[in-house]
Amino acid sequence: MEDSRATSPSDGARAEAAGADLHLELSATRGRNDLVQALHESIRTGRLVAGTRLPSSRSLAKDLGIARNTVADAYGQLVAEGWLTARQGSGTVVANRAAVPTTPAAARPLEKTYRYDLRPGTPDVATFPRTEWLAATRKALTMAPNEAFGLGDPRGRPELRQVLADYLARARGVRADPERILICSGYVQALSLLGEIVKTLGGTTMAVEEFGYGLHRDVIRARGLSPVAVPVDSLGACTSELTGEGVLLTPAHQMPTGVPLAPERRTAAIEWARETGGVLIEDDYDGEFRYDRQAVGALQALDPERVVYTGTASKSLAPGLRLAWMVLPEHLVEPVVAAKRTSDYQTATIEQLVLAEFIASGHYDRHVRRSRLHYRRRRDRLVELLSVRAPNVQVAGISAGLHVLLDVPGDAEDMVARAARQGLALASLTTYHFNPTPATRQAVIVGYGTPPDHAYPGALDLLCQVLGV
Repeated sequence: MEDSRATSPSDGARAEAAGADLHLELSATRGRNDLVQALHESIRTGRLVAGTRLPSSRSLAKDLGIARNTVADAYGQLVAEGWLTARQGSGTVVANRAAVPTTPAAARPLEKTYRYDLRPGTPDVATFPRTEWLAATRKALTMAPNEAFGLGDPRGRPELRQVLADYLARARGVRADPERILICSGYVQALSLLGEIVKTLGGTTMAVEEFGYGLHRDVIRARGLSPVAVPVDSLGACTSELTGEGVLLTPAHQMPTGVPLAPERRTAAIEWARETGGVLIEDDYDGEFRYDRQAVGALQALDPERVVYTGTASKSLAPGLRLAWMVLPEHLVEPVVAAKRTSDYQTATIEQLVLAEFIASGHYDRHVRRSRLHYRRRRDRLVELLSVRAPNVQVAGISAGLHVLLDVPGDAEDMVARAARQGLALASLTTYHFNPTPATRQAVIVGYGTPPDHAYPGALDLLCQVLGV
C-alpha cells in the first residue's frame, strides 16, 4: 500500500516553489560538508540576511543536483549550530544573527544635512498629488494594451506623446506633432542626446548662458563638446554673442537670474539658428509658473524647424519621476531616435502611461494651478518679509518659477557659509557662474519651492536673520 504520507504532485510543486533562489558555490564532491560551508559563508557575510526563507530540501536538492538527504542533513547541522531555525509549517529560515563582513565597509561620504533647505532646483515634493497619481496608475494599468509592456517605439508611448502635443500647444504655445516628440528619462538624458547629435553633426562647441547648472555643462563636456559662455544681462542671454554648433537657452525664465529673454533677442536667436544651421535648444524648465501675468509662450513657436523644445515633469510634479520630453525639428527626429535607441532604448513604460492618463484626466492642469497659487503665496511672503527685516536686499528677476535671486550687500559666499553654520542651506550666484571671478555679482539664490509647508516659516525666519545682519 502506498504510504499515506507521500507527497502529492501538487504538494511537490508547492514545495519546489517555496523559498528563495540560492547561488551556492560547491566543490566537485558536492557533499554535506561542502553545502554546510557554502551556506555558513553566505549567512556569515550577509548574503543571506536574517529572516530569509530557504528552499525546501527537495527544491534545493533538485537545483544543486544532489541527494535530498544531503540537504536535509546540512540544514539540520546549521539549525543545531544556530545559523538556521526550523519550525513546523514555517520552513527553514536564516536565524537572527549579525552578519560579519569579510572586509571592513568602505566609508561613505555623507552629504551635510540641514534643518532648512532653501537651495533652488526642486519643487515642494510634499505636494505631490499621490491620490490622483494612484488613481491614474490604476486606470492606466487597467486600460494598457498587453503590447505596452514590451519594447516599443524609442520615442515613447503614443498615448503620452499625443496628450503632450495637445497640452504643450494649449499651455505653452508649442507647435507640437506627436511624431516629433521624444520622451526621455529626465532632462539630463535629453541634453545628453542632443549633445551627441551636435557632436555627430561635426560640432565641437556648445554655447551656454554664463549662469546655469554646472551639471549641464558637465553633460555637454561628457559628449565631447566644449561649453562656451554667453553673457547674461537684464534682457537675458546676449544673443549677439551666440557661437558654436549648438546653443542652450532658458528663454522663459533664465536660470538662475530670473529674467526672460527680451523679444528682440528671441528673434535674434532664431536668426542665428537659421543662418548657421546650429542646434538651438530651449530649456523650458519652469514655464508653467508665472505669477504676475500670463506666461510668455515658447521660443519654439517662432520656428519649430530651428528650435528643439525641451520640458520636464521635475518642477511641475517631482524630479523622482525622471520624465522629460523633446519636441524636435523634422530633420533631427531620426538622429535623436537613433541616439536614444543606443542609450537606454526607451523610457520606462508604466510611468509614461500613468502621466498620459494624469494629463488626459485633467489632474495635471489642476495640480499646476494649485501649485502656481502655492508658490506665488510663498514668493509673496518671502518678498514681504525681506522688505521689513532685510530692506537692503534687492529682489531681482520676474515673479515666476520656484526660486528668486537676491542681490545682497556684502559677500554672498560669506552669507551662504554663515547660513550653513546655522543649519540653513542656501546657494550663491557664484555657484552657477561659468567662470566666477571676484567681480561676480554678489547675490544669493533662494529656492522657495523646496521646503515642505511646516518648515517654510522657520526657513524664512532664519534667512532673514542671516541676510539682515
